[in-house]
Amino acid sequence: MSSDAGDIVMPNQAGAERAMAGALADAGIDREAVGYINAHGTGTAANDRTECAAVAHVFGRHADRLMISSTKSMHGHLIGGTGAVELLACIMALREGIIAPTIGYEDPDPECALDVVPNVAREARVEVALSNAFAFGGFNAVIALRRA
Repeated sequence: MSSDAGDIVMPNQAGAERAMAGALADAGIDREAVGYINAHGTGTAANDRTECAAVAHVFGRHADRLMISSTKSMHGHLIGGTGAVELLACIMALREGIIAPTIGYEDPDPECALDVVPNVAREARVEVALSNAFAFGGFNAVIALRRA
């Protein structure tokens, strides 16, 4: 977790980076072991670009090989329950080998040139997944999960 407390609604890239890097360090997981990230993915330009930039910075060239999706595009924002539902999507990806899609994806954003698993679920075996949950006020939580 990290708390950047810079702005009540505007995301902070450094805070998201610290949370992702911290989750990997706490779990003793190399960044190249991660195969899937369930993005916080609010669907706003500022939040999505910031999260993409944070992923690109933390994962470097490996970011190009990551699958990233936002299940929020299907279940909406559940306020305090969103992180739990997103975590379930990561557990299902690890157990079942199905990566949930980012639905409603129509126009690629050149500032977010990552594999966002657009519109259709994908079968893929992943060993490690991250679940990002970034809240108002700069509160960032990330959970790293490893396949059992």
